[in-house]
Amino acid sequence: MRTRLLFVSLVFAALFAPLQDAFAAWPDKPIRMIVPSAPGGAPDVLMRALTVQLSQQLGVPIVIDNKPGASYIIGTTEVVRAPADGYTLAYGNIVSLATNRSLLPNVPYDVDKDLTLVSGTWRLSNIMVVSNTLPVKTVPELIAYAKKNPGKVAFASDGNGTTAHLGFELFKTMTGTDMLHVPYKAVTAAITDLMSGGVQVLMVNAPVVAPHLDAGRIRALGISSAQRSPFYPAMPTIAEAVPGFEIVSWGGIIGPAHLPPEIVARLNTELRKALATPAVQERFKALGAEAMPSTPEEFRQLSRHETEKWAKVVKISGAKID
Repeated sequence: MRTRLLFVSLVFAALFAPLQDAFAAWPDKPIRMIVPSAPGGAPDVLMRALTVQLSQQLGVPIVIDNKPGASYIIGTTEVVRAPADGYTLAYGNIVSLATNRSLLPNVPYDVDKDLTLVSGTWRLSNIMVVSNTLPVKTVPELIAYAKKNPGKVAFASDGNGTTAHLGFELFKTMTGTDMLHVPYKAVTAAITDLMSGGVQVLMVNAPVVAPHLDAGRIRALGISSAQRSPFYPAMPTIAEAVPGFEIVSWGGIIGPAHLPPEIVARLNTELRKALATPAVQERFKALGAEAMPSTPEEFRQLSRHETEKWAKVVKISGAKID
C-alpha cells in the first residue's frame, strides 16, 4: 500500500510540476487584451492608458484587440472561449457583467460560471450632453421641452444595455418624459450625429465627450454622479433636478473561467501597482476617471449588486433591445 501511495504521489508530482513551472514563468509572451467596444470610446482610451504601465511591469507586450458589437457580447464571448492560461484577458464592465443579464433574453455566457473576475480598474460618471441645435441649456429645460414634444427628442447611446441607454430609460421613468432611443455601434458615430443635430441628447462617459465640450461643439447639462465631480466642479448633477438619479460606470479585468489562482493573484497585484502609479493616476484624472482596484471577490460582488439594481430599472422602465 505504501509503495502504491508513493507511486501515485510521484505521478501527480510529475504531472503538475510542469504546470507549476508554467504559472511561475507567467507571462513569457505577449498578452491579448480584448476590449469589447470600438476604438475611441472610454473603455478603449482608459484601457490603453492602463496597459502601457501594466506592460512595463510584466515585461511583455499587451496587445489591445477591439471586438465591438452586440452589447459587448462578441468580445466577451471570445474571452470565455479562450484557454485559461493568462494570455487572453478582457475588459469587463457594467454592461457585460451586469445589465446584459436582465436586458437580453439569451446571453451566451454565465458571468458566475464562465468568467474569472480579476480586479476592478476604474469608475467614472456620465455627462448628459445636447446638440447645439436643441434649445435647452439645463436639465429642467430638457424635461420641459421633452414633455412639450413627446417622442420627438432622440437620445443616442453607444449600444443597447449600456449606461447611456439604461441611464436615459431611468431618466425617462423618473421625469415622465417620452424620448426616442437611437443606438449606435460606436460612441464616436453617436457624437458625430449629435454635433450635426441628427440626434439631440447623449449621456455617456465623461472622457469621450470632454474634448467636444471644451471645443464648444456640444453643450453639457449635468453629470450623472450623486455628488458634483471634482473633475467638473461647476457642472451640476442631474440629481439636482431629478432627486435620486445616479449612474456610475465601472470596469475591470476579466479572464476565462478556471484561470489559475497563481496568475490571478499576480495579475491583481500588478494591476494595483499600475493603478497607483503617478502616470496612470494623472492619465485617469485627465480623462475624468477614478481608479477602482479591488479583490476578485469584491469585483464579483459589485457585478452581482449592479445586476440586481439594473434588473429593477429594466423592469420598471420596460427597456428593451431596439
